Amino acid sequence: MLMVRLQRVGKKKQASYRLIVSDKRRDTQSGALENLGTFDPVVKPSKLVLKKERIQYWLSVGAKPSATVHNILVDAGLVSGKKVRKVRLSAKKRAAAAAKATAAAK
Repeated sequence: MLMVRLQRVGKKKQASYRLIVSDKRRDTQSGALENLGTFDPVVKPSKLVLKKERIQYWLSVGAKPSATVHNILVDAGLVSGKKVRKVRLSAKKRAAAAAKATAAAK
């Protein structure tokens, strides 16, 4: 499965990212199929350069954006819809939330 995701580049403590298309099973540092833009969150406001036609092409042929890339594309206006909330709860917190929900249902 193809993914549009971020590849970290830059120096220590000064991260910048490339938006790349690669196979989901491969490491982001291995060869990417195509470079789709750059994202620099260090400078304020964040600097974002996108190849919009190529991003639309890869999304049309079935490439899925990662959650962070999806949120960047929503901000840029390339993808319609809501931002994806990426929060992973531990098993302990998930069990506590489920217990609280069942207690509230009773």
